Amino acid sequence: MDLLDKITALLEEKYAQDEAFADCFTVELELKSGPQLLVFADSDSGMTFEKCQKLSRYLESHLDTNGWLGEKYILEVSSPGIGRPLKFLRQYQKNIGRKVEVTLVDKTRQVGLLKAAEASHLTLEQTQVSKEGKKKITAQVELPISFGQIEKTVVKLDF
Repeated sequence: MDLLDKITALLEEKYAQDEAFADCFTVELELKSGPQLLVFADSDSGMTFEKCQKLSRYLESHLDTNGWLGEKYILEVSSPGIGRPLKFLRQYQKNIGRKVEVTLVDKTRQVGLLKAAEASHLTLEQTQVSKEGKKKITAQVELPISFGQIEKTVVKLDF
């Protein structure tokens, strides 16, 4: 079992045994030189600073006890943040109602309001403008996109 597998197992144990973390899940782990361990965790109810801090302390105690990263290391535990792609269905469901940009495997992009996320696909609501003579007609259309067509999806913020 490599180090990232051990850390994943520790996190899964924490989520299963601690009721305060029951709706948490690991999005990504990155091990960089230095050594530096980056842990991106999310929660269906929202990942708070306090949850990140408690996860960090929990992991730190195991890293120190087992010496997995040596004496000097950097550990960062955070939520994935807006710029990181959505990876799991629960992340899509948590972001229903937000504007997203979907990059498809053919490199085309679709931007719209995330209306639904099912096991096989998501649904975007987009505004389409067409002309009828000199009049502009605006309509809301729903676009289903299969998860198999998606390369990445990122939440977009409007400023």
